[in-house]
Amino acid sequence: MESVLSHPRLAAWYRASRPRTLTATYAPLGLAAALALDDNVFDPGLFVFALLGALFLQVAANLINEYADYRRGADVLKQAGQGMVIKQQVLSPKSVLRGAIATTMLGVLIGLYLLSRSGPLLLWIGLGGVLVVILYTAGPFPLAYHGLGEIAVFFFMGPLMVLGTYYAVSGGMVSGRAALTGLPIGFMVAAILHANNIRDMDADRAAHKWTLAVIYGLRFAHAEYLFLVGGAYVMVAIMVLLAVMPVPTLLVVVTAPEAYRLIRIMTTSGDTALLHQAQGRTARLHGQFGLWLVIGWLAALLIRAAASL
Repeated sequence: MESVLSHPRLAAWYRASRPRTLTATYAPLGLAAALALDDNVFDPGLFVFALLGALFLQVAANLINEYADYRRGADVLKQAGQGMVIKQQVLSPKSVLRGAIATTMLGVLIGLYLLSRSGPLLLWIGLGGVLVVILYTAGPFPLAYHGLGEIAVFFFMGPLMVLGTYYAVSGGMVSGRAALTGLPIGFMVAAILHANNIRDMDADRAAHKWTLAVIYGLRFAHAEYLFLVGGAYVMVAIMVLLAVMPVPTLLVVVTAPEAYRLIRIMTTSGDTALLHQAQGRTARLHGQFGLWLVIGWLAALLIRAAASL
């Protein structure tokens, strides 16, 4: 990877893709795969296509965000943040826009193939996902500029992403359990976005980007971060109690100390550099949280298989 990224142009595109955020794709898809394995409906080939399609669309969302924020002046006062390749003249606005169009089209093409192998539900979930990708910071009513960013991300990168992936890799099977399984992931992925919004409150306010943090103020923003991060763990416990998730998924508690440290930082610090670091660590926490959910689920499958021998 280092040798590839030593090329300035490739390094610029890698940076523009905001790789730290890509756990928002890996976690829900891994969880959907674990559930599909549990239900004996997992197709590894379809899963590879689903992973590639979701990654293309998330990179597209990051590039559109980069371009739209630049055009609207939302990054003028930012002191820290992922990407910022246009502001720092690493890539031109036209290049970023072309990259956004290309990755969106690749994601859509893969989605059309998966649609042909599953059914109409994927069409509606896919259309919703593409619209969120485009309208998150672009269009006449950008969601992130009207306090709807966390809500959109919660649903489309949580329950709907797990449900859509399960539907795709199973060849068209609908599972309400998959949607419920995605709820903890939805909480945690929304926390990534909200951490970003806390860090950028002043810059967003100046650019008239009305995130929930800007609309309701710092005290509300702190409470929301606690609600989102803490809510992810509470939802896992509820899912286990309801027998939606197997008991070993409670292994996610190994990530709780880091969650506690991040809550302390995000709710007490006003240092932009520290908040930027905490935002990156929130993304990493999301990835670790999802990984332990998957490990716990696979452990449950192994225990069940061993018990049946």
